[in-house]
Amino acid sequence: MSAWPNPVRDPAPMLAQVIAEWGEASDFWVFGYGSLIWRPDFDWAERLPAKVHGWHRALKMWSRINRGSPDCPGLVFALLSGGSCQGVAFRVPGADGHAVLGALWAREMVTGVYDPRWLTCQTPQGAKKALAFTLSRHSPNYTGELSEAQYRQVFSAACGRYGTTLDYATQTYESLLGHGIADKALAKLLKIAR
Repeated sequence: MSAWPNPVRDPAPMLAQVIAEWGEASDFWVFGYGSLIWRPDFDWAERLPAKVHGWHRALKMWSRINRGSPDCPGLVFALLSGGSCQGVAFRVPGADGHAVLGALWAREMVTGVYDPRWLTCQTPQGAKKALAFTLSRHSPNYTGELSEAQYRQVFSAACGRYGTTLDYATQTYESLLGHGIADKALAKLLKIAR
């Protein structure tokens, strides 16, 4: 168990499943919808604009390490079911696959919070199957609906090992704009923060 009341899932079986589904022989794609867009932290061979149907970006996952602490949780983006999401797909050379997946697990799956899954992304080069980090609404890390006052409190106080929630949200918003992606929900949240 962790220092906070949310259970920690062992991420190793999920990594093994993703490797088995990948097949270890070919290049694969990773779908970035939050900080992976502006700080992927892995080498990629190609980057394409991408859209996923059936999932949307939402600042509705508690972060008690990266953008907050157990005493003052922050927020990070998750892919929640429903709607659609524009982001970026990164092609990873097969030869680098194990190293990249290891790095992604060290960054994204420390507590096993996400449900990694292969989603179909629409790109200018056609459909690509890409690894994405999704979140179940049944997860104890899912925030549910938050009020403007709750968002304002998080934006003003939450800080973790990678910085504040507000910086994270702002960097993501600016990166999305740089890729020609307008996220009205995020723009509204940032107005609340100011």
